[in-house]
Amino acid sequence: MSEKIIIYPISANPPTWGHADIMMRAATHFDKLYWVAATNPNKSYMFSLEERLEMMQSYVDYYKLKNVTIVSHSGTIARFAEEKKAQFLLRGLRNSSDYQMELELSVGNRGISKDIETICMFSKPHFATISSSLIRELATLNERIDQYVMPSIAKKILTKLHGDKAIK
Repeated sequence: MSEKIIIYPISANPPTWGHADIMMRAATHFDKLYWVAATNPNKSYMFSLEERLEMMQSYVDYYKLKNVTIVSHSGTIARFAEEKKAQFLLRGLRNSSDYQMELELSVGNRGISKDIETICMFSKPHFATISSSLIRELATLNERIDQYVMPSIAKKILTKLHGDKAIK
């Protein structure tokens, strides 16, 4: 039987507890999970690719996952999945708006590669309102964000934005 491989792309700008929870839960069902810091040339990022990868790795280390590999990719995710011999793409759903967007993405990916299935996982209710944009906004205002991201990541984000004036 072949290895079950899944790809979980996120913008990771920054990665949240919600992203990490979906990654961790999916990792228990697959032999290999590639957690991808996806780069969209039409999007601007608050964090460098290296920073995003480092933050993602913090969650993998926290959960002590041996079957998760952190990588980056800037092309179509379906082509990346083919390259890695993955059978599945993973998408997280928080609400109906996410559903509509993910449905459209899955149709596009299916048009690129008919052999790759998109699987959606619902976020846990207490993560359903967390978004990277909310975290960036709160961090810009120098507010506490450690309930949304790992505390060490919250400190990095606030220090990057506010230096010595970051809340403690």
